[in-house]
Amino acid sequence: MGILRYFANMSADGYTVDAEGKFDWIVPTDEVLAFINEIEADVAVYIHGRRMYETMVYWETHEPGPDPNPHMTRYAEIWQGVEKIVASSSLPEEAVASARTRLVRDLQLGELRRIANCAPGAVSVGGPTVAAEPIRHGLIDEFRFFVYPEVVGGGLPALPPGARLSLRLVDTRTFANGCVYLRYVPR
Repeated sequence: MGILRYFANMSADGYTVDAEGKFDWIVPTDEVLAFINEIEADVAVYIHGRRMYETMVYWETHEPGPDPNPHMTRYAEIWQGVEKIVASSSLPEEAVASARTRLVRDLQLGELRRIANCAPGAVSVGGPTVAAEPIRHGLIDEFRFFVYPEVVGGGLPALPPGARLSLRLVDTRTFANGCVYLRYVPR
């Protein structure tokens, strides 16, 4: 059985974006980026909703520039090397601009589990909206959170309202910028 993982960057008060939809307070350092590359190396499929895809598609055409950051270059390689599924009922077909990407208008929970079971590596669900129903139904096998030392006072919560989970902490890491990595599995 494959691993279905939920990955989220969040504020200390639990939001992935603030009330204005901004996430400019999430500033991963090279130390954080290197660690993300390490833990994302086993991903075989990324599943994103519309907004997360529109943010992440940047990695499809990432240009290292004259003074390349090796951590950003490595993440671009990870992104480009895996299958991507965009779960969106509103994204126009022509807006799917990355290779190895397909648009699914209505991703059912059974199909999500089938994708995870058939994938040669982990399936990473990114974005709290697309992850909400799998979380509520207990389908997520692993939660990976990067908690940034910012309180934004509202916005889009990383976890869906009404979800009740019993989790076991299996890994942590603290970074010099105050960011904390937390990895949980269901009890």
